[in-house]
Amino acid sequence: MMTANTANRLHIYLLAGVKSSATLFTECIKRLEQQMNEQQLDSQIDVVMPYGEMERSLVSQLFEVSSDLSNRKYMLRKVGGKSAFQHINDSLPTDGAKMLLIGHSGGGAAAYQAAKLLETDERVLDYRVVMIGSPRIPIVPEMQNKVSYFHAIDNNGQSIDPICRLGSWGGWCRSRYYTPHWKSNKYSPGHIEGIVTVGGHKDYFRHEHPYVDDNKQCNLEKMMNRVQEWLKGWL
Repeated sequence: MMTANTANRLHIYLLAGVKSSATLFTECIKRLEQQMNEQQLDSQIDVVMPYGEMERSLVSQLFEVSSDLSNRKYMLRKVGGKSAFQHINDSLPTDGAKMLLIGHSGGGAAAYQAAKLLETDERVLDYRVVMIGSPRIPIVPEMQNKVSYFHAIDNNGQSIDPICRLGSWGGWCRSRYYTPHWKSNKYSPGHIEGIVTVGGHKDYFRHEHPYVDDNKQCNLEKMMNRVQEWLKGWL
């Protein structure tokens, strides 16, 4: 049950993708702390490496990410999702506070799968998932409004992150005449937004030159401002 004390508490987990280092989130953590202080929220931030450290085999990490890109029951392993779930389950206090998962690249898939497991176990029910530059993974309908997806685009609105072209949100539907047709966004996140950034897939959290636009806004500032806007009304 949410109390007056837990209403102002937020547990934040940052999940990295393959061949990543925890230092990827250094500036992101500073920005989050600033935002939470401005909103007078008591936050706890933790970094999770669902696919292990950078030194691990790339092939092994990619195989593990692929296990997280499906909701099919026979895909039992969901390695990154289960690893993240275990980490969060062991560290998350039983105080009923809100939880925010932010995942970059494959870490976004692991964040979604971990949240799904945590909700199934009724470990946490009040949460949000932010996927940044992640492969497309089908989101179950009951979770769609709790999941957002941000990806890099150019000034013409075209995607510039090849990782975001992987996977699918599509599914079969029936029309009013029971004719099956493919709907490309049937299982998409509830919020999808492209953000004009400088650089590519690895540069979402860059905060210094040359990752600054003509308006002197860095990639990190743009990203975190849009995430904060999406979280309004929940925090």
